Amino acid sequence: MMRKMMGVALMAVAMASGATAQMGGMKMEAPAVGSPTNPAKEIDGMLAEFEKEFMGVAKAMPAEKYDFAPKSSMIPGSKFDTVRSFAAQMSHVIQANYYFYGLVGGMDPGVDVKGIGSMTKKDDLVAAAAACFAFARKAVGTITTANAFLAIKGADGMNTRATLATFGVAHGFDHYGQMVEYLRMNGIIPPASAI
Repeated sequence: MMRKMMGVALMAVAMASGATAQMGGMKMEAPAVGSPTNPAKEIDGMLAEFEKEFMGVAKAMPAEKYDFAPKSSMIPGSKFDTVRSFAAQMSHVIQANYYFYGLVGGMDPGVDVKGIGSMTKKDDLVAAAAACFAFARKAVGTITTANAFLAIKGADGMNTRATLATFGVAHGFDHYGQMVEYLRMNGIIPPASAI
């Protein structure tokens, strides 16, 4: 599963570097086919799109619904009783981002990453998410054509800055998809779908 997600993430980097991308309503000219690109810029574009989507759902969920998690009684035959709440989905992504991007940039996040797991309030989690994305984007800025695919201390087969950075986006979008469903289960249209 992790190798499949890593492959999808790397494919996305390759596609982003070889085609005209549309990010945040702004067209970016694609580099000439076969020309070198800046891996930090390419990965940062993916991360920026994920940040926009993730922060959108984080802000759209009302504070009083941050403890929401699907229950088995909602869908007969389902087994939802052990799934994460909306707040726990958020704290998990924030902690994972600090982990992955700390390895990418070789940087200490300077925050109590473990303590983020006990956060439950919307304002605290939205602020923590904004901080983790700033940290992640700083880490991505350290990726160069010379070091993108050099082996570093990795995690579960992701041993380069490029694989860890793109997996961070892939992992985050997995949880974003679950958070979108939580919004919909509460009658809220996710911001990306409201356009």
